[in-house]
Amino acid sequence: MITARAAASFEPVGRSVATARSFVRDTLQGWGFGDIVDDAVVLTSELVTNAVVHAGTSADVLCLRSDEGVRIEVADRYPEREIPLQAAAINMGSPDREGGRGLQLCAALAGRWGVEYTPTHKQVWFQLDLPERPVGTRTAGPSLPADLLPLADGRVRVAVVQIDRSGCISAWSEDAEELFGYAAEQVVGKPLTDLAAWPHTPGTSTGIAEALQLSRWEGSYGIRGADGRVTPVYASHLRVRDTAGEPSTVCLLVRDHERAVLQTPLRLPASDTGAGPEGPTADAFEVFIGSPAPDDLDGLLQRTVERARDMLDGDSAFLLLATDDETELEVRASTGLPSARQRFARVPVEAGPGRYGSARMPAVHEDLTVVPGAVPLLGGTGMRSVVTVPLKVEGRLTGSLGVAAEAPGRYSNEEALRLQFAADRIALAVESARLGELERLRRGSLSFLVEASDLLAGTLDRDQTLALMAQMTVPTLATWCAVYTIADQASEPYLSYVLHEDEERIDGLKALLAKIAPPDPVPTPGARVWSAPAEAAHQAALRTSMRSLGLGEQPSVSSGIGTTLATASAVGGETVVLPLVARNRVIGMLTLGKPSDEHFRQEILELAEDLSRRAALALDNARLYSERMAISQSLQRSLLPPELPLVDGVEVEVIYRAAGEGNEVGGDFYDLFPIRDGAYGFAIGDVCGTGPEAAAVTGLARHALRLLAREGYGGPAVLERLNSAILDEGARSRFLTLLYGELWPQEDGSAVLKVVCAGHPLPLRLRQDGTVEPAAEPQPLLGVMEDLELYEQTVTLDPGDVLLCVTDGVTERREGTRMLGDDGLADVLTACTGLTAGAVAARIMRAVERFASDAPSDDMAILAMRVPGLQKD
Repeated sequence: MITARAAASFEPVGRSVATARSFVRDTLQGWGFGDIVDDAVVLTSELVTNAVVHAGTSADVLCLRSDEGVRIEVADRYPEREIPLQAAAINMGSPDREGGRGLQLCAALAGRWGVEYTPTHKQVWFQLDLPERPVGTRTAGPSLPADLLPLADGRVRVAVVQIDRSGCISAWSEDAEELFGYAAEQVVGKPLTDLAAWPHTPGTSTGIAEALQLSRWEGSYGIRGADGRVTPVYASHLRVRDTAGEPSTVCLLVRDHERAVLQTPLRLPASDTGAGPEGPTADAFEVFIGSPAPDDLDGLLQRTVERARDMLDGDSAFLLLATDDETELEVRASTGLPSARQRFARVPVEAGPGRYGSARMPAVHEDLTVVPGAVPLLGGTGMRSVVTVPLKVEGRLTGSLGVAAEAPGRYSNEEALRLQFAADRIALAVESARLGELERLRRGSLSFLVEASDLLAGTLDRDQTLALMAQMTVPTLATWCAVYTIADQASEPYLSYVLHEDEERIDGLKALLAKIAPPDPVPTPGARVWSAPAEAAHQAALRTSMRSLGLGEQPSVSSGIGTTLATASAVGGETVVLPLVARNRVIGMLTLGKPSDEHFRQEILELAEDLSRRAALALDNARLYSERMAISQSLQRSLLPPELPLVDGVEVEVIYRAAGEGNEVGGDFYDLFPIRDGAYGFAIGDVCGTGPEAAAVTGLARHALRLLAREGYGGPAVLERLNSAILDEGARSRFLTLLYGELWPQEDGSAVLKVVCAGHPLPLRLRQDGTVEPAAEPQPLLGVMEDLELYEQTVTLDPGDVLLCVTDGVTERREGTRMLGDDGLADVLTACTGLTAGAVAARIMRAVERFASDAPSDDMAILAMRVPGLQKD
């Protein structure tokens, strides 16, 4: 009959062998089988080495305890390996070689052993029988020299005190009179607690009054004697009943330094049984755990529940840690329970009225079917009896430890005492590990939020912000997430982004969420549970499964069942929604989900709430930036001229570059427009400065030029009136250099131009022979003086000639102390003979860009006009 079991899996890495040895050693020591620990560890080490090192697969180790001994099974996933048969004359190899010794050792050390195969596993097992012990011997110690024996007084007095069912003293022995100075008639009928100097054993949470009700108890407390002095005593309590059925408690008490007379020896690991009294005293915590506590909290808690289950021969055990406000307990470790469903689940500290409904006191439930819901964690698990005890540090509740069994009536006060003793010893270690984990979590959370803030602050693009939100959430905080956005108060939430840690499930998840109503945009801070995705996924999976069995409509896609079931598994756990609130307005919701039967930890939800606040502000900033950018670009595009008109007999090409990120229009501008039949106006100018302020003057200049030119004003008159309009802007006015001209294509293939160059870089004329010369003379710029006297100059472009007009962003292109300048521009233009207008403009721009390695810092405009001449038939 199997009375206890322990199992563990180990990855195919070298360090797993040492971990497996520790697992088996701790398990057998915890069961009290120190006599066979060494043999079990040697055999396990060889078999696990065969699996994880030689076979290269993971290993599953199962320890089974029975009345006859211990059976250990080691399974790997390499079943095709050859196995030597006992009956066959197969050479099992030399004992000195490195590999292949596992089965030889089993044959030599184990009482029984064997190998079992399945299609996917190979399992080697061995059984070690327990050595026979003398009949009637409970515990024995080695013979010791006299000087190593425990110290005691000349006469050891054992006070015998009997307590009735009400807690009052009913019998008082002579040794009790000698120890405490009270005559029997002075104390009989009085409660024992009246004589107690402190209410409970130091370091434990069990009071004397409570201990008197337990079936068996050992511990220390103090008795105040007749002289007023406190005598520390060690007591052993045994609960009995007389022939009439009346219960009472027999208390044996000795002086505390003589506790060896009554104290039950601690069961030490086998490796410590030979230690002399001068060696280190075994710590009760280490005895219970079986080895020093693991470095990590989860490992410590898991080992604790396994030892607690084995100690009380239970079917399951669980350990819960209290939240900071001590109102709830969170499941942190369990064995024998569906841990995937129970881990991180929360239960209230006060489950019901009375002491048995509170986790602050020990409790024994003989049958949970009589009081359903008394232990919410065990609902639906099949457990009938349970014992729970609190973990307390300095009187503060830090957790709860429980052991449960499938049979009713398995536990009594004696088991509660044993479990409470273990819980009292481990509580401080658990709290220390919990605080260490909490500190690491807080540091990690702070680092995570700092990094998240940097990433979110580094972009003003809405789509990129949504992607960053999801990528920071998955898989750090959740298995999947969905972001809903709300355009305005009148709009419904819109599913904007979906991400799952498994990319193959994103499409199915997105399709599922698109079919259900979005969560309500509630502005209340904090996470709230949203059950709709899990319910919808469950229903979809159910319908698909029924269709696959022919019980409903046939699926339209043969692979639909796989996708639906995978999606249902992906969203089958807990789903929470956090509002995205920015500037007192809900702009969306962040939805986080876990796979089947998983719950969110409170620390994760608090971290997600902090992230949602930062993400909401970043998303709203991206929205505002996008809106303003759209407005800015729309206004800027309105300042640019429409498509250039086609001019008969003249090739025209324009290249425009505005300086500054996001600017489409700056201080430079150009225009080409029809004035009247056969006549065109053209302009290229440069407003002092860049950005929106310069763009405003640009718009004024371009529209004024068109209006005045079409009213029939000549070039000088147009610029003089524009100068007055600029000066009328007052403080908003800016200097303006402008090249304005009028173009008349001629029938002979040439073109006549009348130009006015008001402070602008002079236009350059490229002749067919490659010579370059200025095509105008410099005149005063606009926006400085009120009275201008401007004049226009006439230029005739012969067939093949090119007129190049640029702004100073071209000529003032710099690389250190070097500048392109007018001469450099003329040199580039000289090499453009025979090129089209488009090719000339492109070559000029390429030369400007290559002149310096840095990006241009000024606006640039290039206007090239070429007269190709008459086409011959």
